Amino acid sequence: MSAADNNTCEMLMQLSHDLGREDRRLAILGEGNTSARLSIETFLVKASGSSLGTLKEQDLVECRFEPLLDLLDDQSANDESVGKALLASRVDQTSKRPSVEAMAHAFLLAQEGVNVVGHTHPIAVNQILCSPRAADFATKRTFPDEIVCCGVRSVLVPYVDPGLTLARTIRDGWNRHMSEFGQLPRIVLLQNHGLFAPAANAAGVMAATLMAVKAAEIFVGAAALGGPVFLPEGQVSRIESRPDEHHRRKALNL
Repeated sequence: MSAADNNTCEMLMQLSHDLGREDRRLAILGEGNTSARLSIETFLVKASGSSLGTLKEQDLVECRFEPLLDLLDDQSANDESVGKALLASRVDQTSKRPSVEAMAHAFLLAQEGVNVVGHTHPIAVNQILCSPRAADFATKRTFPDEIVCCGVRSVLVPYVDPGLTLARTIRDGWNRHMSEFGQLPRIVLLQNHGLFAPAANAAGVMAATLMAVKAAEIFVGAAALGGPVFLPEGQVSRIESRPDEHHRRKALNL
């Protein structure tokens, strides 16, 4: 790897360790995965079965975008061809098998402005995503910093089979969000599953993920007291567009 690639590798390992900390309750055992763009042709992604909290350099796999993105439009693809494509996408054919979510990571990293992606299964968020209130959590906001770090709305996709079907469903939800709002989603919520945080850098992944967890904890607590009371859409738009909030995002390296 080049010096730049080594820096990206170190960054991704640190992000993975931060997301995998037991006290944060974002992922345990082999849950979750991370990725980072290396170039327009390749990216790093967590190997299947490895743990975020103890991720090592050999647990990161360099993959080519093209064969994985091609699968999204291949209507003849099945489990066997997906498995072959995952293995064939590896730059080093002796490296480990990439995560089954590598296709979703490839799509997200191919979007302008996205360089790093974190996928976790936070307990606080999943207790909502496994409930009838998932759409409320995705489309409404309860406090200003949730808007600053997680955006005016999250993409919500239904539970589907992990892997290729999930990558296609994320693509559809992402494109609808872009058409409606004209801005990058900061959180993609997966019903009965978890979340993806695509960002320009590791700080953005951490900020969106941790703020989504805080928002989930507030949502559940407020629901127990008869709420939540959501911010009006006009206030959400106002906070999103305020110059001081743009400055704060910049100061937070978001």
